[in-house]
Amino acid sequence: MFGTLASGDIETARLRRNLGVTRNLGFSCGGFEDLGMRLEGDNMKPQGEGDEDVAEETASFEIQQHPFQQTQKLVVGYALTSKKKKSFLQPKLELMARRKGICFVAIDLNRPLSEQGPFDVVLHKLLGKEWQEVIEDYQQTHPEVTVLDPPSSIQRIYNRQSMLQGMADLKLSDCSGSMFVPKQMVVLKDSASSADKVVEAGLKFPLVAKPLWIDGTAKSHQLFLAYDRRSLAELDPPLVLQEFVNHGGVMFKVFVVGDIIKVVRRFSLPNISNCDKAKVEGAFKFPRVSSSAASADNADLDPSVAELPPKSFLEALVKELRTLLGLRLFNIDMIREHGSKNVFYVIDVNYFPGYGKMPDYEQVFVDFFQNLAQARHKKRHCK
Repeated sequence: MFGTLASGDIETARLRRNLGVTRNLGFSCGGFEDLGMRLEGDNMKPQGEGDEDVAEETASFEIQQHPFQQTQKLVVGYALTSKKKKSFLQPKLELMARRKGICFVAIDLNRPLSEQGPFDVVLHKLLGKEWQEVIEDYQQTHPEVTVLDPPSSIQRIYNRQSMLQGMADLKLSDCSGSMFVPKQMVVLKDSASSADKVVEAGLKFPLVAKPLWIDGTAKSHQLFLAYDRRSLAELDPPLVLQEFVNHGGVMFKVFVVGDIIKVVRRFSLPNISNCDKAKVEGAFKFPRVSSSAASADNADLDPSVAELPPKSFLEALVKELRTLLGLRLFNIDMIREHGSKNVFYVIDVNYFPGYGKMPDYEQVFVDFFQNLAQARHKKRHCK
């Protein structure tokens, strides 16, 4: 088209210079910005990556509509704590998203939310009644914006009494597994006098003691194992007491991002025998099992313990949970009852968890946001 194959190298260099395609091709909310990118045919590559291939390019260079121009731009306003922003908005995620026309914009908490944007999506994880009221008002005045997720649904997850309510009644369409929740009860005050109520409720020791409220502090994730009645006096209410279920020392963290499901294994507490129950007294603090350092994915484990829950079972369960919880971004902690084939217990739910611990989370979120953009595009054209 321009020149001949014999003069391809020179012509390509001239075209790059004249068309200005060496740089300034990074998509941003304001248009294009210098991301040190260059164009390879129809593909974006970081500057310096594959430069050795430039000399082999031919002159069959055609001016086409850039892929970014064909992509629906999606603006995601975010309100996150500094810790969550650091762990979630990694440079790799931002770059991958920008290449697909997805742009992240920080929400200024010192300005009215309705005066900012416009946003297509609001992504948030902030605590406090004031923020809850802000985002609820914004939802009412901006119904066209996707809020991830509704504050009322999030609040349910922050209370461990309501967190698991309704799950035992779910009717799953898949028969490759069954799902339960452990027996539990709430202690609002005076843990010492709750021993009789534990017996009345039919709970059996040992019991997992969890703070009733999840408030973003380390203490709200501090768990204890109470072996006997007297150990309850060592615990600080308000809390939830949950029956411990032997599960072979492995827990499954099931990450949910819209319709996408990812599962990882984590080491957990070992089985507790009747002999152990007779020998041990008191309340003992749990080791941290949620961190990536506790990963059991590459460990040499008994297959009956390490086998992941069936895919069809997880899909059916997550579909029901999305409806029950009203959430799109969450994870569940699940265990398989030791000695069973596929009897599972959901023991905890977390809103907008540490997705940085999930394999390929960047691509998962890019796909998720692209799906949201496509859905919005179709909705506009159907009106």
